[in-house]
Amino acid sequence: MDKLNRFFWFCSGAHIPTLEKYPSEQNKYTGIGATIFFTGLFAALSGGYAMYFVFKGDDLAVIFAIIFGFLWGAAIFNMDRYIVSSINKSASTNKQLLQATPRILLAIMIGMVISRPIELKIFDKEIKERLKVSYLNGQRAKIDTLNKAFEKKYQVEFGRLNQQKATRDSLEKGIKSDRQKLNFEIFGNKTTETSGVMGYGPYAKRKEAEIAQRTAELDSLKANINKSEAFVDKRKEFDGLFTEKLYTKKQLDSLANIAGFADRNWALGQLKFNVDGSRDNNTAIAVTFIGLLFIFFECLPVFVKLMSARGPYDYAIADGDEVSIYHSKKDKDFHFEVADNIHETRVDSESSKRKEIIKGKAYRDLEKYDWDNES
Repeated sequence: MDKLNRFFWFCSGAHIPTLEKYPSEQNKYTGIGATIFFTGLFAALSGGYAMYFVFKGDDLAVIFAIIFGFLWGAAIFNMDRYIVSSINKSASTNKQLLQATPRILLAIMIGMVISRPIELKIFDKEIKERLKVSYLNGQRAKIDTLNKAFEKKYQVEFGRLNQQKATRDSLEKGIKSDRQKLNFEIFGNKTTETSGVMGYGPYAKRKEAEIAQRTAELDSLKANINKSEAFVDKRKEFDGLFTEKLYTKKQLDSLANIAGFADRNWALGQLKFNVDGSRDNNTAIAVTFIGLLFIFFECLPVFVKLMSARGPYDYAIADGDEVSIYHSKKDKDFHFEVADNIHETRVDSESSKRKEIIKGKAYRDLEKYDWDNES
């Protein structure tokens, strides 16, 4: 237990030899250190999970996830440790708040980054369903776009084919009406166009001949329509329209399972809205509160450090800092004085040396001087 406490003290950034002298302060820094440690642990899990989806499908995806998760967790742990340990409890309340403000903002950003991959895992099932809808709608839109482009490309052929189909429908309707009239004539049903006399008379023969002629026209028209449709089908096959089909359930499941981080992150944002575009308040609130929970958890060590009263450990650290600063200033003065004395000694030595050189040179000049020719 003592080793665990010392580990959490290290996590909190406390000076362990000083903290050991004040048992009343130890629990506070154990709690702060534990919070920082678990924040780093969550960051490692979050970063590793995110990296796993970045390299999903690769044989080394798990190894990349473990390495990145460890590095990311260590970075967040070190940053949190610095943020908490750098708050000076000897300063005034306003100054402490001023010191903590950028650290809180940084903690909020870290909390948002950490929470996102964990939210992706929590809403994994809902994300997959939303991705399936998105992929299916995307494929449907792609097929519609291809069909529209194809119809525009072969606008003349489609216009001719539609005209032929309209003529076919009109002929079929006319033949059906004529057959009914022929039956009325044969069976003696009186209408404005039939005689009402039962039997196979001249009118019936003439109507039957007309029907036969129009049927032949219809057969010829159908043959032309079949040729036009065959041509259109060949062009569709050539342009690749037949290869584009709506995804099956199995294909959608496979696509959702291999979706990357960007797609899953987009789908998580879309969970706040229903398929029809209306806002889904229940899911939106759930996603928001999970994010806020991690943000609060990330800011908690800073808040604990700010809310805690200044204890004996803080006084001891402040006093130690003052002593260290005083020693540093005295060391500086000492080195200044030594440097000044050394400088003065060097100046005196150099001055004496140069004086002797000048004197020696003067003596040599006097010895060489020609005193006899002076006059």
